[in-house]
Amino acid sequence: MLNLRVSSKKQAKIKLALQGCAGSGKTYSALLLAYGLCNDWTKIAIIDSENGSADLYAHLGAYNVLNLSESFTPETYIQAIEVCEGAGMEVIIIDSISQCWDTLLEYHAGLQGNSFTNWQKVTPRINAFMQKILQSSRHIICTMRCKQDYVLSEKNGKMIPEKIGLKAVMRDGIDYEFTIVFDINMKHQAIASKDRTNLFMGKPDFTITPVTGQIILDWCNDGINLEMIRSKINSSNTVEELTAIYHQYPEWYQQLTSDFMLKKASLMEQKSQTTINYTPNFIHHGNNSHTTVNSGTQH
Repeated sequence: MLNLRVSSKKQAKIKLALQGCAGSGKTYSALLLAYGLCNDWTKIAIIDSENGSADLYAHLGAYNVLNLSESFTPETYIQAIEVCEGAGMEVIIIDSISQCWDTLLEYHAGLQGNSFTNWQKVTPRINAFMQKILQSSRHIICTMRCKQDYVLSEKNGKMIPEKIGLKAVMRDGIDYEFTIVFDINMKHQAIASKDRTNLFMGKPDFTITPVTGQIILDWCNDGINLEMIRSKINSSNTVEELTAIYHQYPEWYQQLTSDFMLKKASLMEQKSQTTINYTPNFIHHGNNSHTTVNSGTQH
């Protein structure tokens, strides 16, 4: 059944990407962003696939590191995210996700048979990895290595290679998956190439600091969350009121179904008890008793 609803901004966990060439400062910038998001180094973890680069900035604070040194498959990255979540990390940095894509490309190149149909063995794996990132209840910052991209343009009858900017070493269109994508240049300055928050789009190049993370955190916290809806559910006094709340937040059905069902059962039980415990006004006249209900009239 299709239902219209009033739009509402939900509180969220940011899913952000930093892309740039080697030496542009992706890891360092990611750490500063992460600290701004949680203000606690011990609640930050880096999943490091960049040969120990995460430890280069240990002077910043006591953040956590999970090294990936042998396997860069999507399944390994998913397991690493789950380890960080289980350890109570608030911000997870994946530095970088480019190795995952390189691994899948090598796997695809080694498959026998039709190259096109073989993508059916690759695409579900990268999709599962991205869904793990997007559905995580933690802030996640991903870094991506970039290379200069070129296209062939015709000039004076000749095909001339033309530089068109940076291209992330990752699946085409990966930037659509993230809420914010920052491009970082060799001067360690960032500019937003994708920004659903509208906090940074169209702004001049800037240097990422913890304040950048704090600005993003304020945006994430501006909206409704599960606890707010649970409070509305628990304070509802009638089934009709509860039903209205249910239809107001269809995007939360999966997380709140049990809350709705328990509250509905409670309200139905209260209604039933009210009916059972209702006592009419009995009036006696000698041997005959006549009953009036809340009328005050005697017969």
